[in-house]
Amino acid sequence: MVRTVRTTSTATAMAAVLAAAALGLAPHQAQAAPTRTTAAVPAASEAAPELRFHDIPGSGGITLKGNVFTPAGAGAGAKYPLIVLPTSWGMPQIEYIAQAKKLADSGYVVVSYTSRGFWLSGGQIETAGPADTADVSAVIDWALANTPADAAHIGLGGVSYGAGISLLASANDPRIKAVVALSGWADLIESIYSGRTQHLQAAALLGGAGFLTGRPGPELQQILGDFLGSNLDREPQMIEWGKKRSAAEKVEQINANGAAIMLGNAWGDTIFPPNQYAKFFEKLTGPKRLEFRPGDHATAELTGLLGLPNDTWTNAHRWFDRYLKGTANGIDSEAPVQIKPRSDGGYEGYADWQSVGSGGTEKLMLSDSEHLFTGIDSGANGGIVMLSSLLDQIAQAPPAASIPLLPRAFAAVWQSPRYEEERRVRGTVKLHTTVTPSKSDGTFVAYLYDVGPLGIGKLISNAPYTFHDQQAGRPFGVDLELFSTAYDVPAGHRLAVVVDTVDPLYIEHNPTGGQLTFSSPRTDPSYVSVPLREQ
Repeated sequence: MVRTVRTTSTATAMAAVLAAAALGLAPHQAQAAPTRTTAAVPAASEAAPELRFHDIPGSGGITLKGNVFTPAGAGAGAKYPLIVLPTSWGMPQIEYIAQAKKLADSGYVVVSYTSRGFWLSGGQIETAGPADTADVSAVIDWALANTPADAAHIGLGGVSYGAGISLLASANDPRIKAVVALSGWADLIESIYSGRTQHLQAAALLGGAGFLTGRPGPELQQILGDFLGSNLDREPQMIEWGKKRSAAEKVEQINANGAAIMLGNAWGDTIFPPNQYAKFFEKLTGPKRLEFRPGDHATAELTGLLGLPNDTWTNAHRWFDRYLKGTANGIDSEAPVQIKPRSDGGYEGYADWQSVGSGGTEKLMLSDSEHLFTGIDSGANGGIVMLSSLLDQIAQAPPAASIPLLPRAFAAVWQSPRYEEERRVRGTVKLHTTVTPSKSDGTFVAYLYDVGPLGIGKLISNAPYTFHDQQAGRPFGVDLELFSTAYDVPAGHRLAVVVDTVDPLYIEHNPTGGQLTFSSPRTDPSYVSVPLREQ
């Protein structure tokens, strides 16, 4: 593949201009430095922190493109807490400029760098592999040697890819005392291969962005090809590859190192769904915090990256202040689980994730047998990656379907009675059913809808399920967790459970002519369990 390579001086000049814009400076104030040196952006005033661009040695001899904010007036011998921010997938080193400046304003040395394999950083994309976590330690070493950073007070954070790298690095480097991981993953397999089903749009988006902005290594190219090509012969290798890149597999090391971990994500994250973060949070034994808000992947943090007021980043700063500076700001005395429902409600605090559905569960019995022809999209689906949940966040307009008009040959539908009182769904909805396939392989997707008086259903949650090597005509049981959520069903509405076999978000494995029967044996009834908040 042919790609254009810009010189270091040109890239530095462009980064300086963009950084100046992010800092609110006029474009002519940004100055480019000569090749092989750093570029300084003139401070807006003598009290402003200083920004410089650097070539930072990464692991294995590569060079990482980075920038450093130091607090204003840093004198000889002064030491400040250090925060390292690896960039998101496909993003350059200026991603965190606005937040890094705010952190430096409050007394931190902040080092941000373009993750290896992207843009002008060296190496190839390793997808949060060992080289990426080794880069974090190398950047810390460099910062301690070249900035007024305090070795006893080191924090790490980032959005998406930067969040995943941060969690993994906290297992490998005991110097890290605090982590803020926003819109990231703890379990890569559970994120993009949940229910043994490839999350097509998520993987294609990440793969495409990787090729456009970086240099995927041969291992990543092999994994992507096998994953998107449904190469089941390579499934064990793909799962093992994902486990090596999952902080959930390293939770014992993370707990032993004792870093304070703050996790943040969106209910509708179509790349890294919230369930896997909640499960990981429950396994942490040190100081911890879990925040869920409406939105899609990284949309909850977006306004903060632009320098605008933002709840997520406000709490991230509070977390660093508490565990790197020792500031008594009260964040450690708040309920460690903070969630914001997908309605107009405010934040709700819980002692742990298990308490989120503390109002008990409502079982919707799926007593009627349903028979489906596979391979046809019924019209029920989870929306579009990075768009549908953003619309839900901004306008409370999630994906919708007319439940009465769904073709029953291709969609199974069960509905509750109309509710006289509001139902506050909180946590993880679970489906238990019995499936009888006509073929050995197949895929189905389960949806939970809020259905209004006119029959229009608003999507509450969904999840896919794929099976292989089942015996045709022989029933088998299925237990499926839908993606966690917080949604208020108004009085006068009802809940609907819909199952079909095609969704553009996922790769389906339904052979031509396949059929599925969903039944409810007397000895093992089918149901959907809906967790509720206490009234």
